[in-house]
Amino acid sequence: MSKEAVKLIANNKKAYHDYFIEDTWEAGIALAGTEVKSVRMGKCSVKEAFIKVEKGEVYVYGMHISPYEKGNIFNKDPLRVRKLLLHRSEINKINGKIAEKGFTMVPLKVYLKGSLVKVEIGLARGKKLYDKRQDIAKKDQRREAEKDFKVKNLY
Repeated sequence: MSKEAVKLIANNKKAYHDYFIEDTWEAGIALAGTEVKSVRMGKCSVKEAFIKVEKGEVYVYGMHISPYEKGNIFNKDPLRVRKLLLHRSEINKINGKIAEKGFTMVPLKVYLKGSLVKVEIGLARGKKLYDKRQDIAKKDQRREAEKDFKVKNLY
């Protein structure tokens, strides 16, 4: 099995700030031709996107893919609902975990894997305000430590 090139298109940093990510899955996404071209150009955002399971199908809402500039009547609505492609067993597992209190699904990354557009989705549990403050404090400490280390190595 050869290692395929992975090119990151969009990353959802806000999801890591607002949620604890418990588990992740890789899913394909059903797109129209002009949407694929737009994604290849990097015109995609998943900041406000969320995922729902409806009637045994998984859909992503709020994912913005800008219209392709050279497209005409074939361009789709940038915020339309898009279907995620997962195996039935994965959908059942996701559905069971979402039924637990406090869990939701969020898209974490959109990337190209070979010639395919993939979405990494995560099972997320919401953070409280004090959890977010702890994360910010840890980030600041790490940044200060790196700064001190850099200053020490200069002399």
